[in-house]
Amino acid sequence: MKRFLALLATCATVLGLTALVTPQAAVAATGCRVDYTVTNTWQGGFQAAVKITNLGDPVAGWKLGFAMPDAGQRLAQGWSATWSQSGSAVTATAPDWNPALATGAAAELGFTGSFAGANPAPSVFTLNGVACMGSDGPPPVGDDGTPVGINGRLHVCGVNLCNQYDRPVRLRGMSTHGIQWFSQCYNAASMDALADDWKADLLRIAMYVQEDGYETDPAGFTDRVNGLVDMAEDRGMYALIDFHTLTPGDPNYNLDRAKTFFASVAARNADKANVIYEIANEPNGVSWSAIKSYAEQVIPVIRAADPDAVVIVGTRGWSSLGVSDGSGESEIVNNPVAATNIMYTFHFYAASHKDNYRAAVSRAAAQLPLFVTEFGTVSATGGGAMDRASTTTWLDLLDQLKISYANWTYSDAPESSAAFQPETCDGTDYSSSGVLTESGALLKDRISTPDHFPTG
Repeated sequence: MKRFLALLATCATVLGLTALVTPQAAVAATGCRVDYTVTNTWQGGFQAAVKITNLGDPVAGWKLGFAMPDAGQRLAQGWSATWSQSGSAVTATAPDWNPALATGAAAELGFTGSFAGANPAPSVFTLNGVACMGSDGPPPVGDDGTPVGINGRLHVCGVNLCNQYDRPVRLRGMSTHGIQWFSQCYNAASMDALADDWKADLLRIAMYVQEDGYETDPAGFTDRVNGLVDMAEDRGMYALIDFHTLTPGDPNYNLDRAKTFFASVAARNADKANVIYEIANEPNGVSWSAIKSYAEQVIPVIRAADPDAVVIVGTRGWSSLGVSDGSGESEIVNNPVAATNIMYTFHFYAASHKDNYRAAVSRAAAQLPLFVTEFGTVSATGGGAMDRASTTTWLDLLDQLKISYANWTYSDAPESSAAFQPETCDGTDYSSSGVLTESGALLKDRISTPDHFPTG
């Protein structure tokens, strides 16, 4: 079952809808809460349950409004309301037998529909023309409104990443490029922009082990990683520490280095609520059993110092769940890592990895906790034209499945996957349209939309 809890703080005009106020109805002054749940899916069709809770003044008649996010989504038939669709706009009007909603009262209704391609959940709802601005509960004591302030220390529950309230959350953010090459891109100004303008939830810190990385100066690179962890913490963002193994592809080649590195950073950062550990970036040319063996030796090192942190395990075929090697998620499902509070990595590049990869993620997400720690809008080489359609389809799917993600890359690298135009990192502007690439503009627009983290 895919669940979307809409806790909204945007104006109804975002929808582009006409006013939905009926003449006899009192306006819901402080909004509503909507629980939207996809209860069943089949080939080209789905069924959804909708629960409206009135958080405002009593209404004598109500009308729910929302927009279908995808052009291929169409209303078929509904119940417990009078349903209609015009373009993307859907309305559900109170039936004669249940016209009123007192303050705190709820109405439960539902519908069936069809879709072509993605089936993302609506993200903005209105009650009698007023945006739903509900919250599952009071903000936590000390909540500063940042992702870490709201969610606290994360953990894995079932197949989801969950916050301190045991509620599923989805983080959205950016990955650095190799910090040995682009350290100038990660400074106070760029981190302020990422947190305040991009409104990112996390920073992935890509620490290459080879390629002039960690193996050349273990102490120096460990200090750089810890410094970026602190910069993320100061801005309320999560820090994903990436032990960026790539060549050679067998993570066991770096087993001793991994143990040394993670023992150090886990001991130093154990008291922080914002740290997540990614222990092997993209295993390749190696079996799942070898990756599993590596994970089962590194995870205890982290747990000895930081027993509660989330650990993310790379998967076969450049973290493709094995798809790029002609395999799939079943090898992990049938032989999971013997550890708790872990997730599994999936990476994609939108111009190269399409329907068969999306199908694998959809299947795997029902059985495994997944985290997309790296993805690109371009080809797997990091270059070529941005594939906007495939990227949008991917992100809609991740949103629907509540899978967290980090985009490659928050840098001005000379490749089309970079978020910034060349030489941007020599200045102080990391947000305006003039410094963003086509990929950067798309990601900033996507990441900066409200998160609506559940706190009930």
